Formats: sequence, C-alpha cells, structure tokens
Amino acid sequence: MAASHAAFILASYLAAFLIVAGMVAWIAFDYRALRRSLAEFDERGLTRRSGRTPTAQ
Repeated sequence: MAASHAAFILASYLAAFLIVAGMVAWIAFDYRALRRSLAEFDERGLTRRSGRTPTAQ
C-alpha cells in the first residue's frame, strides 16, 4: 500500500519544490530590475521623498 502512495508523495514534493524555486527566481529577477530602475533614477537626479530633509512650515 505504501508503494502506491510513493509516486503521489514524490510528485507533491517535486511540485512544491518547483513552485518555491519559481517564486525565488521571480523575486530575484524583480529585485535586479528594481535595482536597475533605482540606479537609473539616481543617474537622472531623482530622489525619494524619504531622502529629503524636512522643510520648515
């Protein structure tokens, strides 16, 4: 009986591994794209609002 479930268990682990690996790859590629975008903004002189000094009101 245990042998009949082995294929299902292995397939489940493989599917879970592929999903997690895909998500990790997606996050890594997105991170690289965001870093390139931020570097481009920095080259153009654009700054983040959080990087500004507070102004007197």
